[in-house]
Amino acid sequence: MSTPFYVSPQQAMADRAEYARKGIARGRSLVVLQFADGIVFVGENPSRALHKFSEIYDRIGFAAAGKYNEYENLRIGGVRYADLRGYTYDRDDVTARGLANVYAQTLGTIFSSSAEKPYEVELVVAEVGVTPDGDQIYRLPHDGSIVDEHGSVAVGGNAEQISTYLDQRHRDGMTLAEALKLAVQALSRDTNGSERDIPAERLEVAVLDRTRPQQRKFKRIVGGQLSRLLEGDSSDGAGDVAESDGSDDADGADASDEK
Repeated sequence: MSTPFYVSPQQAMADRAEYARKGIARGRSLVVLQFADGIVFVGENPSRALHKFSEIYDRIGFAAAGKYNEYENLRIGGVRYADLRGYTYDRDDVTARGLANVYAQTLGTIFSSSAEKPYEVELVVAEVGVTPDGDQIYRLPHDGSIVDEHGSVAVGGNAEQISTYLDQRHRDGMTLAEALKLAVQALSRDTNGSERDIPAERLEVAVLDRTRPQQRKFKRIVGGQLSRLLEGDSSDGAGDVAESDGSDDADGADASDEK
């Protein structure tokens, strides 16, 4: 009888982590930044039907990089958790911190299980507060750990280089136009240091806007308003904004995201 091949627990975890990181690195990067009136999500996404960013609840947004089918399942689970908790208790009881804890437990359990492969995903859960001091941004890597971020965060294939670029240039109190331009500049930088042009048609942009009179603060920025913001015009193009509605709960993000 042959002896089973032995792999130490440390080596097994390291191999699983490396597998997940390589899967995430194949996906397009995205960034999440705070600005004066809320939080903006920016990513390169040529698909108009599938989304990298979605609304989870009134003041909470979701972003993810990696394998679409895996983080779409997580997004749907988050929506169900938020709806149930808000209905059972109170809408104010649904928080980004609580949602991040739920995602951390799910990702950690999957990562530690030898019966299935780890999820090749990295998540960002953000909540806009009444004031900038109340904003919350949590990054959740593949292993289920939680990182409390401030100012800006990048996830995906080139996240480390993009994060360094953002940390050096992001500042408190930026306008939406300034934050959007900074995000696009960061995403445009290749690993070799050169820059490429990302047209507005290939960008997906959404915001959690604390100044909106509606209870739901999530909205998408598309079309004419996005073009004006990229050109430096910070005026509100409300007519060009695709408002978040129930259809977000049925859509996903960037198809396979491994492009």
